[in-house]
Amino acid sequence: MVGVTLLLSLLFRTYTGIVRYTSVADIGRISCLGLSCAVVYYYVDNSRVLNKTGDIFPLSVIFINFFTSTFIWLSYRLVVKWFFRFYWRYSNENKIRAAVYNTGHSGQMVRKMIGEDDNVSIKVVAFLDDKDAHAGMRLEGLPIYAANSLSLQKLVKQERIRLLIIADEQIETSLLNELVEQCVSLNIRVQKVLPVDKWISSGWDNAQLKDINIEDLLERSVIRIQNQQLSQELAGRSILVTGAAGSIGSELVRQLTKYAPAAIVLCDKAESPLHELELEISELMPDVPVVPFIGNVCDESRMRQLFEVYAPAIVYHAAAYKHVPMMEKNPSIAVLNNVLGTKILAELSVEFEVEKFVMVSTDKAVNPTNVMGASKRIAEIFTQSYNRYLAGKPTRFITTRFGNVLGSNGSVIPRFRRQLEQGGPLTVTHPDITRYFMTIPEACQLVLEAGVMGQGGEIFVFDMGMPVKIADLARKMIRMSGREPGKDIQIVYTGLRPGEKLYEELLNTAENTMPTYHEKILIARVREYDFVEVEESIKQLINAAHKHYITPTVALMKKLVPEFISKNSAFEQLDRDKIKM
Repeated sequence: MVGVTLLLSLLFRTYTGIVRYTSVADIGRISCLGLSCAVVYYYVDNSRVLNKTGDIFPLSVIFINFFTSTFIWLSYRLVVKWFFRFYWRYSNENKIRAAVYNTGHSGQMVRKMIGEDDNVSIKVVAFLDDKDAHAGMRLEGLPIYAANSLSLQKLVKQERIRLLIIADEQIETSLLNELVEQCVSLNIRVQKVLPVDKWISSGWDNAQLKDINIEDLLERSVIRIQNQQLSQELAGRSILVTGAAGSIGSELVRQLTKYAPAAIVLCDKAESPLHELELEISELMPDVPVVPFIGNVCDESRMRQLFEVYAPAIVYHAAAYKHVPMMEKNPSIAVLNNVLGTKILAELSVEFEVEKFVMVSTDKAVNPTNVMGASKRIAEIFTQSYNRYLAGKPTRFITTRFGNVLGSNGSVIPRFRRQLEQGGPLTVTHPDITRYFMTIPEACQLVLEAGVMGQGGEIFVFDMGMPVKIADLARKMIRMSGREPGKDIQIVYTGLRPGEKLYEELLNTAENTMPTYHEKILIARVREYDFVEVEESIKQLINAAHKHYITPTVALMKKLVPEFISKNSAFEQLDRDKIKM
């Protein structure tokens, strides 16, 4: 019996499992060992090899031996496992007590890897699940709670948790928002774990946990666009992206590389960011030719050289000055870059028979209260009227208009993060100021989609849901950092900046919309302008801007865009006076 047991133990390798980490696989191997031993004994007994007259192993003895030995082997392992669990539970009270959201494979792997590493400063004491049917049950010996406010309060009171680990990559944005809101009110930190397949081979490390970003808490479901025509239109084409080194331009370039274009010309006047982008694309997509082209969109001769050499078939015009307070102080520069730059590129696109010219605009162009918004609206007016004027020409002009982009250059989010790192305060211009928000990938998807969908002259807008209060955003970011607004980090209201308004609009009150094949994408119907009149007015505007005359420049902008009502005290007099040019 000893010989059979030892031989079969070597065969089933039951000795390889670490006792304190006994798993279902170990239990299976031990059960197979006991069953195999019983089969051998039964065969030996019935073959009469050792004793031809009687039973060496009566059937009852075989059964008793099987159950007894298997019970002892398993009991030994389970007792050791339970001892270590008991020791771990009551000897690691200095560790951060955590709950894991997700009772599926990812959640169980996170709990297993954390529990097997004594150097980890986290101790998982419970699971959280959105299926109410699982509430009250246990998994791996740990209780399962429902994902609601009452359960979180019980977790804080009974299990004393201080951390919630999100181990679900597919969690709904609305549920994540709800969990974060409840957790920050209970002083529970929320972190998400990287996908299991990215760290399972290397083992657990606290670096696998990342703080929830405000981008993860976008107040609506992310809009995803899948259009098979993108590949057909972009593959094998030469593409120009202006403002390529910026946040929108660089993401546009990254997304364009997926469609195998013949070449992407990266046009920008910022040398270092352009160099970094070129290196990034060359490393990630070495098969896609990228051409860094340093140039100012207002430099007509330089832009002409670009079109002559690279002959782009599609132009994505993302180059613009967009900082509202800065442009209020420099209105002539806003006109030159945003209006003249667009005009030069548009005219060159027609001259060199570019197929599509897609311009990136902004919600600040609707009922503008600042120079930046007015300059973008003038650029919209020019391209739309130019598109109608050129009826029959191959070039089509398309505009995309969206709200604030999370994480982009000039966005409020990076500023809040810097202020949090410095210990505050967080500066908000007004308690009631609201903005629409979207992510950078979403914004770029709209631009690409518009290039395919547009037939010329349209302004595409997103259904962006409800606007977000900036003050609420600041409070949420403070709580997510583990601190309390008004106590640990102050929020200071600085007053509206020059040209800033309380809320942004995506559509003028006089405008309406037309649906498209995507329920979240609409086409704005706007007032039509006569191109000849627009061109003459823009020439006057550019002449004034070239001389850097502030008052005449703003006055001409107001003539072109009558709905431009300035919030800048330096220009308010122009709104009250009748201006005759």
